[in-house]
Amino acid sequence: MNYKPLDPKKTYLITGAAGFIGFFLSRKLLEQGCNVIGIDNINDYYDVNLKYARLEKLKPYSNFTFIKGDISDKPTITKVFEQYKPNVVVNLAAQAGVRYSIENPDVYIQSNIIGFYNILEACRHHPVEHLVYASSSSVYGANKKVPFEETDFVDHPVSLYASTKKSNELMAYTYSHLYKIPATGLRFFTVYGPMGRPDMAYFGFADKYFAGEPIKIFNNGDFENDLYRDFTYIDDIVEGIERLIGKPPLADSVPHTVYNIGNNSPEKLMVFIETLEKALSNALGKEVVFEKIFEPIKPGDVPATYASTDRLQEAVGFKPKTSIEEGLQKFADWYCEYYVK
Repeated sequence: MNYKPLDPKKTYLITGAAGFIGFFLSRKLLEQGCNVIGIDNINDYYDVNLKYARLEKLKPYSNFTFIKGDISDKPTITKVFEQYKPNVVVNLAAQAGVRYSIENPDVYIQSNIIGFYNILEACRHHPVEHLVYASSSSVYGANKKVPFEETDFVDHPVSLYASTKKSNELMAYTYSHLYKIPATGLRFFTVYGPMGRPDMAYFGFADKYFAGEPIKIFNNGDFENDLYRDFTYIDDIVEGIERLIGKPPLADSVPHTVYNIGNNSPEKLMVFIETLEKALSNALGKEVVFEKIFEPIKPGDVPATYASTDRLQEAVGFKPKTSIEEGLQKFADWYCEYYVK
C-alpha cells in the first residue's frame, strides 16, 4: 500500500463542500469518522436545490460542520482557520466552466484567484499538514501531444478558466517554496456521475431529452475527427483524492506537486452519447434516442483531453477503473429517480 489511511482524529477543511466533488469527498471522509468542516457560498451558477440536496445528505453526520461563506472573503477564511485549526485543507471551491468564463470573467478572478490566495495566506499563518487543491485538465490548452503528462509545457491556456487554474498552480508553488506549505494540485479530467453538475454536457443532454429538445454537439458532425474526452467517474476521483491526502509532498526542496486524475482511456464524444442513450433506455425501460444538431467547436474548447496517470499510480498505487457503461448507468438511474422521470 503506497498511502496511509486517513486519521479520523484530524480535522479536514473542504471548501466547495456543496459542490459535486466536494460533497462526495466530504461524505467519504465522514463515513470514516473524520472531522469535516465544509464551506460553500452556494452560488447560483447552477440549480441551488441540487447543492442543498447534497448538503441534506451530509446533515446526519455529527462530525460534519457546515459554514455558508465565500473563500474570497478573507475575514471569513481567517476566522474558520482560527476557530477550527484544520490539519488538512482540500480546496475545491472555484468558479467552474470553460464557456461561462468567456461571458462572466469577474467571478473567476474573485473566486479562483482571490479566493485561492486567501486559502494560501491562511495556510501560511495557520500551518497545515497538507493543502490539496483543484486544478484542471484545461491547463493543457490545445496541446497536441497526448496523453497529457504533468511535465508538459502548459503556458498556452485557451480560456480564462484555464488561466486561473494555471495561476493556482504557480501561486501554490510559490507559497510552498517560501513557506514550506506541502501542497498538491489535482488536474481533474471531465468528472461525471450521479448528483453531478447540471452545466456538464452529459447532464444537459438528459435535460434536453426530457424537455423534448435537440442536443447540440460541437464537433461539426465530424465523426472521424470527433472530440475525445477522458471521462472520469466521481468515485474514482474521490478515491484518488483520499489516497493523496495522506501523502503530502516531501519537503526536501519545494513541497509541491501536481497530479493528473483522469481515466487514461479517452472516449469519442459520440460513443459517450450513445452510451448515455442506452443507460437512459435501461433506466426508463424504453428506447431513448437524442435528436442531434451539429455545430462548430466552441471557443475555449479543446479537441482532446487524455490523461497520463502514471505519476498518480506510482505515488499511491491507484488508477481509475470505472467504465463509462457502469458510470453512466449510475447517473441515468439517479437522474430518473431524482427528477421523477
